[in-house]
Amino acid sequence: MLQHLAPATVKPLRVVAIGAGGFVGAAVCRRLADAGIKTLQVTRADCDLLMPDATERIASLLCDGDAIVAASAIAPCKNIDMLIDNMRLTRTLVAAIGRVNASHVVNISSDAVYGDDQVPLTESTPTAPASFHGVMHLAREIAFQSDIKAPLAILRPTLIYGADDPHNGYGPNRFQRLAAKGEDITLFGTGEERRDHVWIEDVAEIILRVLLRRSTGVLNIASGAVHSFRAIADFIVSASSHKVAIKDMPRSGPMPHNGYRPFDVAATRAAFPDFHYTQLADGLKKVQRAEGS
Repeated sequence: MLQHLAPATVKPLRVVAIGAGGFVGAAVCRRLADAGIKTLQVTRADCDLLMPDATERIASLLCDGDAIVAASAIAPCKNIDMLIDNMRLTRTLVAAIGRVNASHVVNISSDAVYGDDQVPLTESTPTAPASFHGVMHLAREIAFQSDIKAPLAILRPTLIYGADDPHNGYGPNRFQRLAAKGEDITLFGTGEERRDHVWIEDVAEIILRVLLRRSTGVLNIASGAVHSFRAIADFIVSASSHKVAIKDMPRSGPMPHNGYRPFDVAATRAAFPDFHYTQLADGLKKVQRAEGS
């Protein structure tokens, strides 16, 4: 659950977005610009966080009173080498932030820190990662919680879809791009897995609201609705101007998360009562328009 340190919305003096070139970081920077908030965008081109002098370089960019969004990570983390690099990156972030009196820190984590369950996940669900990606994010959370003295919010988005996604991951993003090119969509199994998908612009909006209220604690970012990959593919094909087939492919292993990963979003409603997640069908239409497909 989140706690708001600011009784009303107050713009930070400056937000430093570390990882501004990534999918989430770029969306956050756009939303901050729309809100008229002064923002320093830090990308890998500005500072490679794995370089020996990265701590000094990042620290030199920070000022007392900054609000900091830590959105930089090597993701998805798939193996032990990537895990080690992410921990080096995290060490740099924590050390650099520790050199200034930040007003607020927001760490972008992931729902991968949770294990699998057949009941909706909440912020009080025990963390039990079963992948390198989940282990990485949980270790990162622990490092921030242990060493960051500023007010800290940890946000855990689930699967994110939207225009400009660089990962092209299985699901809405890939299906949308295949359909736009008139190429067939291939599903794992029959696409029967049911998952929660959240629109990137909703993720950015939540992050903005957390910054405006100087919120602390943990919050999942998920729509609260689950859809099968088959249903998502069907919707995208029905809205496409191309003739696209949907094909099944035998699975090479078990379904991730046992084929079902729901979320209870009561904490979001409690923290931001006037916010409503975008329904998947509406979000997909907006992505289609944004990508001109």
